[in-house]
Amino acid sequence: MVKMHPLLNREKQVLARRYEKEKHLIGLGSRLWSLLILLAFYFSGLSLKLAFVFKEKSIIWTFLFYMFVFLLTLSLLVFPLKFYSSYLHEHRWQFSNQSFRSWFWDQIKSFIVGLVVIWLVAGLLLWIMDQFPGYWWLIAGLAMAGVSVILATLFPVVIFPIFNKYTPIEDKKLTKALADILAKGGLKSSGFFKEDSSRQTKKENAFLAGLGKTRRVVLADNLLEKMTVPEIESIIAHEVGHFRYKHLWLNIGLGTIEQLVIFFILDRFMRLVFPQFLSSPNWNLNLFPLLIIAGGVMSGFIFGPLTNALSRLFEKQADTYALKMIQNKRYFMTALAGLADRNLANAYPKWWIKILYYSHPPIGERLRRAEEFNYASKKEIV
Repeated sequence: MVKMHPLLNREKQVLARRYEKEKHLIGLGSRLWSLLILLAFYFSGLSLKLAFVFKEKSIIWTFLFYMFVFLLTLSLLVFPLKFYSSYLHEHRWQFSNQSFRSWFWDQIKSFIVGLVVIWLVAGLLLWIMDQFPGYWWLIAGLAMAGVSVILATLFPVVIFPIFNKYTPIEDKKLTKALADILAKGGLKSSGFFKEDSSRQTKKENAFLAGLGKTRRVVLADNLLEKMTVPEIESIIAHEVGHFRYKHLWLNIGLGTIEQLVIFFILDRFMRLVFPQFLSSPNWNLNLFPLLIIAGGVMSGFIFGPLTNALSRLFEKQADTYALKMIQNKRYFMTALAGLADRNLANAYPKWWIKILYYSHPPIGERLRRAEEFNYASKKEIV
């Protein structure tokens, strides 16, 4: 067994491994159940009926109605598993602070936001397929890059406030320290905000979100209660590292390449297996569940491990940047160890779990690298 870092709580890490195993099993069950629902939606003939439900009217009305029924059906059928995974299971592990009423209201809001997003994104995709059938995969792949930039810009100021309340942080010592960290990275923030996460969960979180004028530093209220100012500085320094290394733009670029490959393979596969593909908007709409399945399989099983590996590399770079910016690596290490124990994050997962699921290096690895970081040379420890 790997030697545990002394900053980690052994009992908490035993619980973390149990918690992670249960979450992975629940996630696997949810994905399999969603796959069966999508297959049933198509092969039952329901998709075909909905795709031609308003034959005498504009395709727009058919599309809007189809996506509403599609998302509603999926949401209702996965609701029992969703209720267990995000409400009952989180309560059993004493993470959730929500009443059923509050949790259910969040699910309704998620459905509404999801419906608007699927109307816009799927509508754009299907329109491109109809207008440019010969090379739709190329235009769609590039268009999705634009969508990613728009969503990254709007989410902090439009979507996040739907689910949580954001208030300016009044601690001047903290905001000055964070402003200094951002300034060292050549960044400015539109503000420093506290998120009322404790209304929903005991888990702690912090992030630097948005682009340009929408960029903001967000700290969960429960994180503010548990961490010291130097620890919070180290966490935000890590986030600044992502911007310093242009990881957001790299992710958008790499995501665009991935999307182009997936769309290209989808184009060839769907043309070969389904002659109706691209023959009309209605037939494309009918095939929508299969497009989701095929795209999801390629994204998850083919590109997933590669995407996770690149993400872990970016996280190492951001860690190194944070260690260079702060004066005492101990704060970075205590912040990570505290998050691991309080959020029950498994610091030492099995290698295959890491490859399949981890977009961040396990915290055990991050603690080791921080321990070995040499301020004299400031070289990255691999």
